[in-house]
Amino acid sequence: MEQSFKTNLINKEEKYQRFLPDWELLISGETDEIAVLANTCAALREAFGFFWIGFYLVKNEQLVLGPFQGDVACYRIRKGRGVCGTAWAEARTQVVPDVEQFPGHIACSSLSKSEIVVPVIANDEVIGVLDIDSDQLATFDETDRIYLEKLVHTLSQNLYTNK
Repeated sequence: MEQSFKTNLINKEEKYQRFLPDWELLISGETDEIAVLANTCAALREAFGFFWIGFYLVKNEQLVLGPFQGDVACYRIRKGRGVCGTAWAEARTQVVPDVEQFPGHIACSSLSKSEIVVPVIANDEVIGVLDIDSDQLATFDETDRIYLEKLVHTLSQNLYTNK
């Protein structure tokens, strides 16, 4: 599995297509939320070299920092605030090519230049978000949106269905 996570000579879509089945095997059978989210962050960072990747989980009417890989991050985000809070409020993926142009962007790191945030939905409500930052402008596109939404859907089905 480690070998396929580090493949660099293929395009982004092919990389996701190779990554997802290996990742599904990695999380298969594990029911501990923190363990699965932590390994998901590590696997995505290893495979794609993302600058920062993590989960924020809805707790007490705010997003609270969960498992992540990267530099120190903001602990809490209010609903509707910044890219993460907007993804939560709208229950919709946010693809931001230049975070400086996003109204109300929360700069946990001045090195972050672009971002994608995918809401984690279970039982028809947002229970968290997957947040990925890049230190380059315009890193994320429709391919990332499609495949990261698939990943989050699978994650939700494996961890949160029937709970």
